[in-house]
Amino acid sequence: MGSNPDLSIESHMEANIIQEGSVVVPSRLLSEVIRRLPNAEMEVSVQANNSVKFSCLNSIVTLQGFASDEFPTLPDINENQPIEISKMLLSKMIRETIFAVAVDEARPILTGALMEVEDSQVTMVCLDGYRLGLRKGKLDTSHESRKVIIPGKSLQDVGKIMDEDDQKISITVSDRHVLFDMGYTRIVSRVLEGEYINYKQIIPEDYKTRVKVDTKILADSIDRASLIAREGKNNLIKLSLQDQKMIITSNSESGQVYEEIPIIQEGKDLEIAFNARYFMDMLKVLEDQEICLDFTTSVSPCVIRPITGNDYTYLLLPVRIFV
Repeated sequence: MGSNPDLSIESHMEANIIQEGSVVVPSRLLSEVIRRLPNAEMEVSVQANNSVKFSCLNSIVTLQGFASDEFPTLPDINENQPIEISKMLLSKMIRETIFAVAVDEARPILTGALMEVEDSQVTMVCLDGYRLGLRKGKLDTSHESRKVIIPGKSLQDVGKIMDEDDQKISITVSDRHVLFDMGYTRIVSRVLEGEYINYKQIIPEDYKTRVKVDTKILADSIDRASLIAREGKNNLIKLSLQDQKMIITSNSESGQVYEEIPIIQEGKDLEIAFNARYFMDMLKVLEDQEICLDFTTSVSPCVIRPITGNDYTYLLLPVRIFV
């Protein structure tokens, strides 16, 4: 077991228990020791003074431990009506939205990810005031409507621990905690209290310019432009949409970049600028070969959607261009 104010983790493994007992050991040092020991069976023994001996082949390491009497237990959660979701889907939903979670504690509620369940649909939303990431998924069964705001750091830890396979993970939501039960490992996170922003109101439905573009070509071009953009003050790239092509430029004291890529354009020509890193964070997680970019004006958000369906929606605020 491991625990901090936000997260508690309990994991089980097979072992030959000769004598039952418990002890607390420094987690970081333990992790480093185990990583460096040979890949072989190990014997763990605890001495009377709570020192812990790890014996593996010809290696013996002893760490000073502590009595476990006051170590916190996992919060008690009534596992009533859990949500069953595949690990692969949950992992994708976390990976494709968590980059947009806020790190600034000025608005604590935005440091969490909103998870909503309605009937057989699950939705995850992260936003930080500059961008929004939304991912939807289907559940095998219907559930009553519920929502929970999970700290972004906790959700990242869940994503790191969880295997990406078709096995199910069980999620139970209570008033103060959310439990992720993977069978061999159980993770309990505190939840954030408060009202999340009504994200549906800030996603425009209409557009005046729509662009269909190859995702990899766009990502490669912006990646090259960002090499120069990040040398400037605002990490700025400019997009010019005209004549069925997108021109991407960036300038700084270090140089300039010009990229021209083909697009399918509907509507008006447009010039608009973005923070290059924010754009790349979004493009890195997209797996579709082509995507759709919707624009209204040069100072209105860009909305990124799939060519078909509505599995994901991304919103990116532009940077004002002063001519």
